[in-house]
Amino acid sequence: MRILFLTHSFNSLAQRLWLELTARGHEVSVEFDIADTVTEEAVALWRPDIIVAPFLKRAIPASIWSRHVCLVVHPGIVGDRGPSSLDWAIQQGETEWGVTVLQANAVMDGGDIWAAETFSMRPAKKSSLYRNEVTEAAVRGVLSALDCWPDYQRGIWRPMPLDYGDAAVRGRERPAMRQADREIDWQHDDTTTVLRKIHAADGSPGVRDILFGQPCLLFDARLAHYAGEPGALLGRSGAFLLRATVDGAVWIGHARRPDRPQPIKLPAAVAFADEAVVLPELGGADDIRYEEIGEVGLLHFDFYNGAMSSGQCLRLCAAFAAAQERPTRVLVLMGGEDFWSNGIHLNRIEAADSPADESLRNIEAMDDLALAILQTHDKLTVAALQGNAGAGGCFLALAADEAWARDGIVLNPHYRNMGNLYGSEYWTYLLPRRVGMKRAQQIMHNRLPLSAKGAAEEHLLDACLDAEPAAFRTAVKHRAQALAAAPDYAERLAAKGACRVCDEAKKPLAAYRAEELAEMRRNFYGFDPSYHYARQHFVFKQPHAWTPRHLALHRDLAPQVPPGLEALVAEPT
Repeated sequence: MRILFLTHSFNSLAQRLWLELTARGHEVSVEFDIADTVTEEAVALWRPDIIVAPFLKRAIPASIWSRHVCLVVHPGIVGDRGPSSLDWAIQQGETEWGVTVLQANAVMDGGDIWAAETFSMRPAKKSSLYRNEVTEAAVRGVLSALDCWPDYQRGIWRPMPLDYGDAAVRGRERPAMRQADREIDWQHDDTTTVLRKIHAADGSPGVRDILFGQPCLLFDARLAHYAGEPGALLGRSGAFLLRATVDGAVWIGHARRPDRPQPIKLPAAVAFADEAVVLPELGGADDIRYEEIGEVGLLHFDFYNGAMSSGQCLRLCAAFAAAQERPTRVLVLMGGEDFWSNGIHLNRIEAADSPADESLRNIEAMDDLALAILQTHDKLTVAALQGNAGAGGCFLALAADEAWARDGIVLNPHYRNMGNLYGSEYWTYLLPRRVGMKRAQQIMHNRLPLSAKGAAEEHLLDACLDAEPAAFRTAVKHRAQALAAAPDYAERLAAKGACRVCDEAKKPLAAYRAEELAEMRRNFYGFDPSYHYARQHFVFKQPHAWTPRHLALHRDLAPQVPPGLEALVAEPT
């Protein structure tokens, strides 16, 4: 089928659906929902069989839905309507939720139903539920809806109208959730309620509150095993702040201060750096932890949104060095449950006195970590990707001897979407040795996501394992233990060492790093400000002004520009 994606952005859900549909042979072009006239032009150029809207923030114009079947992916159960569906479900403690694929019409979220999927809710941040349960349900729902397309065209199947008179329809129309609905009453709300409120606002918009007498927005809350006067700040643990509830306490991981000239979401103890110094340092909010099972060590690093600041890289490098000293045979780098790594920390960089200098410090720290992994000679290393990975995080994973990924995660092993950033983390060594130079160049140039299954098929990854998160972690432990006990373990370790010696003789790792960093310095300090503009666009969530041409295939069908006038219509870099 010829499908047009109409979406607010190419987010994780849109990417996953794009991968699933293109893998099944569908032609999929993408148009960002910028303006009605732009959407109308995209439809006219692509002439799709069907339009799929994975992620929208406004209604599809009647000029489109009245002429084309438009399937909207709505993160709510049948009958649920409104822009804050998942927020309400989390905050009100729903135990089961779902995704509905409905046909756009004049009633927002009120169209005929093509497919509906449900899932069990878990106590988690909105962003985590969206990236996991919602995404999996959306994939099932969209595939089910498209399976109905042939019968729909033949007139032997029709979608189900929304009927609020049906007792099975539990959903209802709900308004956009306001900050007044999210407000925390620290004197009366118990820990579960506080966590639900912050979880429901995670990612965006955050929960309006006050810390140290200053207004702020709260994000990234975790259960804490402490107690104190309700509402009081009890201490800190690294970048986390500890705040008491009526029956316990929560860790606040991130905050945004609207009073600052640059209101950037930052680690809470960084956003309030001057104020937080008076708090006692406590334990219990570690984002890096190590466990050992027999001859296997597992190093977990659960960084918010997968971003790794200079300081986090240094701490992880120290934790890796400590893990190397343990008497194990296999060391598994587990990342976090939602992300393995997305590379450098753009928010911390944007907030720095010199973003260029901090960019360089951050990439050097990432390189140091990648080098430590590459130079591990006395044990085998494994990167186990439970969650998505992007940019430098992908190549950090490839520094390990083996890379295993959970089926369903999305990889973005490229940098150019961030203002033509060149990239480092030894990618010029790691990527070609896995897929060859030609394919490596294609991956970096195309700037497209890869599925775990697709990456394993072309040997970018070594294995694609069970899609269910808990089953994946169990499988990783079993495989790692088998690797440690394998009869050919000594031979594999020797072969690894010999390969590294041979590669070093051909071209030292230091040479790869020097070449990459020379390019990166041009990105950071050169005359082309594209990286700095792209970073600001990302950090401040500025709306897109156009759809990138590598996604908008229909733009290649537009009338050709006369020779000599290309520069007048060129897409900004």
